Formats: sequence, C-alpha cells, structure tokens
Amino acid sequence: MTRILVTGATGNVGRPLVNRLLADGHEVVALTRDPARAALPEGVEVLQGDLSNPSGLFDDVTAAHLITFAGDPAAIAEAARGLTRVTLLLGSLTVDPMQQALRAAGLRPTGLAPVEFMSNVLEWADSIRTEGVVRDGFATMPSSMIHESDIAAVAARALTEDGHQDKEYWLTGPEALTAPEKVAVLSKVLDREIRFEELTTDQMVETWRSWGFGEEDVAFMLQVRTDPPIQGRTVLPTVEQVTGRPARTFADWVHEHAGAFAP
Repeated sequence: MTRILVTGATGNVGRPLVNRLLADGHEVVALTRDPARAALPEGVEVLQGDLSNPSGLFDDVTAAHLITFAGDPAAIAEAARGLTRVTLLLGSLTVDPMQQALRAAGLRPTGLAPVEFMSNVLEWADSIRTEGVVRDGFATMPSSMIHESDIAAVAARALTEDGHQDKEYWLTGPEALTAPEKVAVLSKVLDREIRFEELTTDQMVETWRSWGFGEEDVAFMLQVRTDPPIQGRTVLPTVEQVTGRPARTFADWVHEHAGAFAP
C-alpha cells in the first residue's frame, strides 16, 4: 500500500485517479482548493490547497500525481524531493518546465502525454440537446482521443509499480475519428438523429473567441486542429501495454455520459 497525493483531484483525470487508487487499496490524499464542493469518495483524505504553495504538501506521502499548469516548477520540485514516484500530466507539445525542474531535483517523473480528451465533446452538448446538431470545423481531421479514465489507469500503474520512472507515455484511444464520425457514434449510442454542420476556419476562430479564449489560446487550438502532432491522429497501444487492458472506445464514453446530451 502506498500513500499518494493527487493534485487536481476533482478534474477530469484526477477524480478517476482518486477512485482507481482507492479501489486498489492505497491511501489517497486529494488536493483541492474547495474541499466542501469536492464530493470525493469516503476514505479519501481531502487536503485544502494548491501547487502555488507547495511547502509541506509532500511531507507525508511517498508518491504524487502532478499537473503542469499551476505553481512554480522549481519550488514544487524542491518540495517534492523525497518522493519515490511522480506522474506528471503534460499539457504542452514542447519540453515542459515542470518536467525539467523535477529532473533537476533528482526525481524521475513519468510523463503522461494524452491527446484530445473525449470529454471535449461536451462542448457539443447544448446544441445536441436543443437542436440535435453539431457545428464544428476541420471535418476531415481525425483525432485518436482518449477516455480520461484510461489516463488515470496509466497514472495509477506508474504511481504504484516500478519500471515507469523516466518514461514518457503518449496516450491515445483505440480509434481515430473525424468530427462527423464522432457524431455518428453519438447518434447510434444515444439512439437519435444528430446532424453535423461544418464550420469554416474563420467561424471556428470566432466561436473560440466568443467562448472567452484569448489570442494565444486561439492560436494554440488552431495549430492543434489544423496540424496536430502525429500522435494526435494515430492510434498507439500504450494504454494496453501499461495497464494490460484495451483502451476504452468513444462509444464507451458516450454510454457513460449519455445524460449530458439528453433533451
């Protein structure tokens, strides 16, 4: 049994990771800014805070799951020096400063590099519920999107087993689907007709801006949607190699989240 700190514990990856570790009999410390709203399962030690103040966070744990978009990498790495295992959810296509800082501190992090999350499809939920339509761009670009629980499953293995230190795992689902193909899966699983209407690139950019994204974020999303890394549109066997079970399909994900699309 290992005592493990999970940062971002209420997020798309953190929550299933907490559940997986707890089910496997490990002690879990879940870091969250708002414990009252965390709704984490019984048996989890909920710790209020975030990575902007890492002092003392790692004193009573042996392993930790970290995210890259909070806190000062050097300060976090210094505070985490005593850990035996670290997983790091990577969010950049370039070398990650947190990854560099952890290595400089003598740690051997396992990098988790997932492609598009299946939960991104929740962006379509409102128009599916109200109109039975999906409006999106880049209709010919496939995505090997991954179920968030599979990212958590790989993280759980890396946090509790030897042999994963210093590895960087690109994580994909078992199929690469275009937007119209995703809509076809949604239609079949939800048992209702859902139409796909393709938007132009300019319309997509305006949509992202209307959602409040800044120009830097818009440029990043445009790059990812028009020229994704090869891993983002290629099916890789990493999930099954690490966990021993096949990656979950998009149909699996839709079954689990069908209520989000119900009229």
